[in-house]
Amino acid sequence: MTLWNNDIEILFFQEALKNFASPEQLFYKLKNEYFAYIPKGFDAEGKTLQSRNALIGQFTEKWCKTLFEPIAKKLGLYAVNSVVCDEIGLSRQSNADLAFCTTNNIIQKPENIKLLFEIKMSIVSNYKYIPPDKLEFIGDYKQHKGNPALLRSDSMLKAIGKSINIRVSGINSTKIPIVVLGNSPITDSYVNKVDFLKTSGVIQGFWSLNPQPTNSEYIKTTPNLGFQTILNLEQLYNKCKELVENEMNYFSSMISKKKLGKIIRIASRENSDNAKAEKFLTLIRS
Repeated sequence: MTLWNNDIEILFFQEALKNFASPEQLFYKLKNEYFAYIPKGFDAEGKTLQSRNALIGQFTEKWCKTLFEPIAKKLGLYAVNSVVCDEIGLSRQSNADLAFCTTNNIIQKPENIKLLFEIKMSIVSNYKYIPPDKLEFIGDYKQHKGNPALLRSDSMLKAIGKSINIRVSGINSTKIPIVVLGNSPITDSYVNKVDFLKTSGVIQGFWSLNPQPTNSEYIKTTPNLGFQTILNLEQLYNKCKELVENEMNYFSSMISKKKLGKIIRIASRENSDNAKAEKFLTLIRS
């Protein structure tokens, strides 16, 4: 397996055209030419393309499972698509796109889920389709009018909203790391937001699995690593390993300094660092 690249995007189009989709479902048709996105300088002619979204969503979820399966296996876990766990807000209608679990089942208990992934990936670059079977790369994401993957504000907000819903579902979700997977950079307006979400513990990171979305400048990482571009499979494995093996706890509260000081004073009486942490978490949630 390799990380995301233009060849994988071309493969998506080839498979879709061969098996289940028409050119009109996958491309913008402009003056009898087919484009993945409206090139800059072209008139969109009032066209919008929604039919591709579900198709690329299904493709990227399966692709991510294949990419992460060897990592999960190495960690003694299973990579599972469409995980349902009502106790942490993952219903059949709003399931986890991908998760590392101790069992290879779609229906899971909270304690069996070790890492959750929300996938926000799409076609990033632009291509021209020349019937019957030719696909030609014509430019990266800076050369078309679309906003792919994590460059879309609605994609970011949906990922953040779903993660918060998991976090506020109760104590069962406090030990499960959450990562948002994309295949594009983020915009400047989200740099501080993703770093805050990471440092506050709501989301453990936004990762782009596309190491080279463009040959020009782009945001590769943010100051506090809320967003990172994954450059190779070794880095991806190490990041997953760190999240799975380090016992983490999410906690959030808004209390007075007086009460916080009392909690710290009581917790500090415990004999070990682990015991102090457990006492602190118990008190702050009570």
